[in-house]
Amino acid sequence: MAISVFDLFKVGIGPSSSHTVGPMRAAATFAQALADQQLLSQTRRVEVRLYGSLSATGVGHATDRACVMGLMGEWPDQVDPTSINARIQQLRESGQLLLAGRQAIAFDWHTDLLLLDESLPYHPNAMSLHAYGDGGLLSEQTYYSVGGGFIIEAAEAASGIAPTSDVQLPYDFSSAVELLALCNKHGLRVSELMMANERAWRSDEAIRSGLLHIWSVMRECVEQGLRDEGILPGGLDVPRRAAKLHRSLLEIGKPNVITSTLSAMEWVNLFALAVNEENAAGGRMVTAPTNGAAGIIPAVLHYYMKFNADASDDDVVNFFLAAAAVGILCKKNASISGAEVGCQGEVGSACAMAAAGLADILGATPEQLENAAEIGLEHNLGLTCDPVGGLVQVPCIERNAIAAVKAINATQMALRGDGKHFISLDRVIRTMRDTGADMHDKYKETSRGGLAVSWVEC
Repeated sequence: MAISVFDLFKVGIGPSSSHTVGPMRAAATFAQALADQQLLSQTRRVEVRLYGSLSATGVGHATDRACVMGLMGEWPDQVDPTSINARIQQLRESGQLLLAGRQAIAFDWHTDLLLLDESLPYHPNAMSLHAYGDGGLLSEQTYYSVGGGFIIEAAEAASGIAPTSDVQLPYDFSSAVELLALCNKHGLRVSELMMANERAWRSDEAIRSGLLHIWSVMRECVEQGLRDEGILPGGLDVPRRAAKLHRSLLEIGKPNVITSTLSAMEWVNLFALAVNEENAAGGRMVTAPTNGAAGIIPAVLHYYMKFNADASDDDVVNFFLAAAAVGILCKKNASISGAEVGCQGEVGSACAMAAAGLADILGATPEQLENAAEIGLEHNLGLTCDPVGGLVQVPCIERNAIAAVKAINATQMALRGDGKHFISLDRVIRTMRDTGADMHDKYKETSRGGLAVSWVEC
């Protein structure tokens, strides 16, 4: 499966890529399919069934709302997040849903949207949609939201074969060993190799403008997070801290990253908090590679851009390209889904990606970059996904800040070495996969174990 940088970095909304972005895409895809098959006018009712992790933490992750918005024809990268509350309220009051934005059908929130205490095979994030007409079932489809906003249909999941495309990459790789070998053989940095691969899909101008757009959405997310105050939605009464911390840091003045390390770390914390508070509030986001870990990569890149006077748009482009190389390895050989392998697959992967991106723009060799990513991921192994109340707030927001600092430290350690190290990135990724397989389901985005239970017991 050929994976693009734009598969890993996608514009969407909070609070979750697998529980919000993926289900919205699935529902919108189903609605569009009904339109394409000319079944809209015959449809009288649609039923949504959520299974596994989508059911267990669906309300806290706004999965139910995302599905409804998708059925109404909205897509994660286009929907206005500020319009969702009013439209959901109107639907609840009227009992009518405008399917695919065109066909009015009756919709009862309690009987047409079911959270089922059972799981489907292949992946914990499963959902099925059923369209009924006067004569009975018109169409049905089962989707799996496999992390980072990626969705696959039941037939793809059952085949066990990743979807293929006609795209032929000049430097295809499925392991870090292969990536390093290609870089060395052709004299390429990791970002240069990734750029060559991206040309299989797009022109240089389209790649550059697309990545700079991703960066602009990330920057706006941070800025919005620095402006907004108050209490995050969901019932935990978690206060937003980024705006207050920002004012405090502005009073200190702009620190020098070399002479004022502690102050610089606070800025990194700030950027991550701002993004993840905005994510928790359901705002506009970029999956990086997921929403639950969306603050790490922008925090590290903001850190570099803020404290490096020579930083440029070229650095932004190269950062994303190098980070995506590691994200591709994590997705191909393990998972970026918290419901599948725990938070090590989300925060761990994002930490490794951020370390790789920073290493590349700081001049690291491919071997040093691989080492940086390995350090970043290795020290997140075993990390559980145990969101309190099913909300992407506690411990998720602070976890992003900690991992962002960890990514920078991983890069610094790798740059002090020659790229040689004890355990390879490939082995660490395999260990993440195996650890996730051994991890009890209650620690994988179900809110039935770990801190989620400890909070209830307090």
